Amino acid sequence: MGGFLKQYEVAINTEKLNAMDITSQEVFIALEMNNSISGGSYIEKVNQAYFIRGEGLISSIDDINNIVVKNSDNFPPIYIKDVATVDYGSAPRFGAITGNGEGEKVLGQVMMLKDANSKKVIDAVKERVELISKSLPEGVYINAFLDRSELIAKTTFTVSENLILGCLIVIFIVVLLLGSWRSGLVVASVIPLCLLFALSLMYVFGGVDANLMSLGAIDFGIIIDGAVIIVEFIAFEITRKKDEILAFAKADQQHIKDKITINGASKMMNSAVFGQLIILIVFIPILSLSGVEGKMFKPMALTFSFALIGAMILCFTYVPVVASIFLKPSTISDKNISVRLMKWLHKIYEPVIEWALVSKRIVLSIAVLLLSLSIYLYATMGGEFVPTLDEGDFVIQPVLKTGTSLSNTVAITTQIESILLDEFPEVKQVVTRIGAAEVPTDPMSMEESDVIIVLKPKSEWKSASTKDELADKFKEALAIIPGMEVEFTQPIEMRFNELITGVRADIAIKIFGDDLDVLTKKGNEIGTLIENVPGGAADVSVEKIAGLPEMNVKFNRLKIARYGLNIQEVNDMIAMGFAGRQAGSVFEGEKRFDLVLRLDKKNRQDIEDLKNLYIDVPNGGKIPLSELAEITYQKGAAKISRDDTRRRIVVGVNVRNRDLQSVVDDVQKLIDDNVELPVGITSHMVVSLKIYRAQGPDYW
Repeated sequence: MGGFLKQYEVAINTEKLNAMDITSQEVFIALEMNNSISGGSYIEKVNQAYFIRGEGLISSIDDINNIVVKNSDNFPPIYIKDVATVDYGSAPRFGAITGNGEGEKVLGQVMMLKDANSKKVIDAVKERVELISKSLPEGVYINAFLDRSELIAKTTFTVSENLILGCLIVIFIVVLLLGSWRSGLVVASVIPLCLLFALSLMYVFGGVDANLMSLGAIDFGIIIDGAVIIVEFIAFEITRKKDEILAFAKADQQHIKDKITINGASKMMNSAVFGQLIILIVFIPILSLSGVEGKMFKPMALTFSFALIGAMILCFTYVPVVASIFLKPSTISDKNISVRLMKWLHKIYEPVIEWALVSKRIVLSIAVLLLSLSIYLYATMGGEFVPTLDEGDFVIQPVLKTGTSLSNTVAITTQIESILLDEFPEVKQVVTRIGAAEVPTDPMSMEESDVIIVLKPKSEWKSASTKDELADKFKEALAIIPGMEVEFTQPIEMRFNELITGVRADIAIKIFGDDLDVLTKKGNEIGTLIENVPGGAADVSVEKIAGLPEMNVKFNRLKIARYGLNIQEVNDMIAMGFAGRQAGSVFEGEKRFDLVLRLDKKNRQDIEDLKNLYIDVPNGGKIPLSELAEITYQKGAAKISRDDTRRRIVVGVNVRNRDLQSVVDDVQKLIDDNVELPVGITSHMVVSLKIYRAQGPDYW
């Protein structure tokens, strides 16, 4: 994306065409008929087959200039160079890339295939970029500005940290409370085996990915709960029957320990398995989720369930065996840390429980009071279904006037980049994507852009301590640019919201109806109304669906019929004159470029050029377009968006410094109380997946 798409341009001069009585169609046909290649089968000669090949492809500008357009008996032939200027040109642009306040750049974006391993793909891309960089011309270099590997490294580190620290903490607590390092290590050995079992089932059952959502949520304390119960009871029984065990010969002691282990494990198995089954049942609602919620949270539920199932199997088999082999009868000293800790806890606990049993009414009253308070807090505190993942970067979406030209948008985004880089030491790079590329994987209009801000590590920040505070300061600094609103989000979060709700904002108020003017009016009314909602007022934007400046050509069908023309012919002429019409291709080795016929640049600057566009009449002669149509400046539809076949406009709200749930409630109440929708106009609030709404979709 970015730069200019090279073309071979034949810019016709209408004055010369008129003077030489040549139609633009004749020029187009001449270009088509003189740029071809053909085969003529083959001829056998001296035991060989000679293939016949006619090569007539255009290979240079001179070839185009010397194509004959018209021959006349009394006049020399008329060439393309006599009626047009042939040179390198470029296709009309609908997008651009700017970067770091330095003007326009060129962007390459790597698209990962579905189900691919992002870490491996990024590593392979980096390796290939290093190879490509060696072959680039002097002064040209590849600058990776948005690298997902940093985010992947952070999440991978978080998963590793959770697993390792969680495992070590559990081992420490188990050893400390059981008072025996042997018992503690027997219990701790269950953790890696459960993890291995879970990873194996993740691979077997549909390839569940090992990521922050799946492995990051594993609680080792819950997983080893059953093993702790069994090992603690077996250790207690072996120690209690120490004299009985030592009374036998060394060869028979293991047999006695086996019997104690079997009895102890059988006795405690019900308690161990019952607790783990309750936890498994809790995951059933999560496993029943569908859609995006299911894709996000099923891996977590499956991984946890796999680990618990592994723990249950190990409690039946591995734990009793290892306990029988490694646990030994021991004499616990009063100086043992575990004994001293448990005595201290009992000393504190016993008076409390004795008082509680005597003062039943007081205890129950306090419990009811706390329950009521918690219910009240839960009902008023708001909530989020998915906490926001700090990606470390920003995306600013400037909202400019509908119909803003590409050159003006480029100038504004370059100014935004310069302001951010000059005033904020936290900013590492700023790159802006404007409009749509030639292959529109992300179609946007020319006034729409994504300003991607890559930030330095938080340890180097000076202007702010939090991202929300930094966003507020960014907005203050950009307020000097007139007529511009901004929305703040994050690169992945923006795309995620767009996939879920069809819009990029956290909250989207969608208004449905057939009349674009009414939709625009109501959208602006709602946008103005909710601007002062705390936490949502920072980023409110109304989708631009109307007000696009256009030169409107309204045909007079009677005149078109009188001259023997068709609407399609006139439209084709308009498209050819200003957008260009492809007359073939020109090859430069492996590269292929379009050969395009259009008006020369000086004749496609203003509405007068459109009015004076000459149309070829079937019976000879030419007439200006103004004779066939009324050509005026008008405002038209900027874009028409639909949900379920119905036209809609979106008022988007990004939330900062406040929980999403409470902002939704405030916005919904404001609109319910103040906005009156005409007959045939309906509205629907859509909230990103970050929010949890117990009562279902928010229709109002």
